Amino acid sequence: MNGSHSQLRGKRIILGLSGGVDSAVAAILLQSQGADVQALHMTNWEDDDGYCTAASDLQDARQICEQLGITLHHVNFAREYRDQVFASFLDEYRTGRTPNPDVLCNREIKFGTFLNYARRLGGDMIATGHYARTALVDGETHLLKANDLTKDQSYFLHAVNAQALAETVFPLGEICKTDVRDIARDHALTVHAKKDSTGICFIGERPFQEFLATYIPPEPGAIKAPDGRTVGEHRGLMYYTLGQRQGLGIGGRNDSGDAPWYVVAKNQSENVLVVAQGDHPLRYHTGLAASEASWINAVPSGSLACSAKIRYRQQDQACRVNLHPNRRLSVAFEEPQTAVAPGQYVVFYKDDRCLGGAVIDRALNSEDAMLMAG
Repeated sequence: MNGSHSQLRGKRIILGLSGGVDSAVAAILLQSQGADVQALHMTNWEDDDGYCTAASDLQDARQICEQLGITLHHVNFAREYRDQVFASFLDEYRTGRTPNPDVLCNREIKFGTFLNYARRLGGDMIATGHYARTALVDGETHLLKANDLTKDQSYFLHAVNAQALAETVFPLGEICKTDVRDIARDHALTVHAKKDSTGICFIGERPFQEFLATYIPPEPGAIKAPDGRTVGEHRGLMYYTLGQRQGLGIGGRNDSGDAPWYVVAKNQSENVLVVAQGDHPLRYHTGLAASEASWINAVPSGSLACSAKIRYRQQDQACRVNLHPNRRLSVAFEEPQTAVAPGQYVVFYKDDRCLGGAVIDRALNSEDAMLMAG
């Protein structure tokens, strides 16, 4: 856990309690450190259509607090979430990009709106069930990967500023997921076997395409190979992401081999989805351009040798980052990368320290694929 007995004992910690096993065990660990723990459950989505689990999650949060003797506060941030996260999510999809709303939710809601509300509740610090760690180094708060690298969530936290991190405790940062479930079982918590939440909270278990089509009318168009051949029809560019292999519906063609097809580009102006087969060179990129860079601590100057992830759970990739004006940057990788998806995030690391990240704008040479199929 981040923080010793002396650091947390007697402090009021406002814990973000989702109703899941991770945040429940975070409460137990904080109590064991002598903290005065109060829980705050957020409702960020209100549509009652049978897919969102907000109501049942609130009931689970209430039961957890009853079992642990913790005060539960409940707040509705649905308006803030729609304004600060969901609106951007839709805007990105409208332009053919693939956004990651979890990053914005952390920056704007969990470590912004939530943190401000926790201060009004008299909280000295906040806590969440994220798998991550912090460390105070020369007066600066650093964000570190969790000890359990299979669950590490620093990728999603890279846009949270150092001030917010300095006021945050990550109780699960030093333990494994298997230990979390064991602790919950030992304390007879009813959520000890509750399934981990997956995907985006406002989509739930519903079909993604069905959800998106209620906000953005799909525009079907041609799927083309790099040589300009039409090999199929797409349902709408918004439904596809660079590097995607499944769900293209173009396998088993007589004029092609058995190798799988991959999305390599989107020609937005022509409404064309560009695909390439097998180990095609258009799948590989030596770098990327990105914008809206955010750095947890000091902004690097010039260029930076580090490692990066262009998607969650990817292994760290050695690279060099060149910084440009207006929070723009370019990244050159030591090894070519696949599935460099605009709208996703490139996140930078030095060993186990997360430095920050930026929004991917384009893969280097991606224009070539668009021109070949235009």
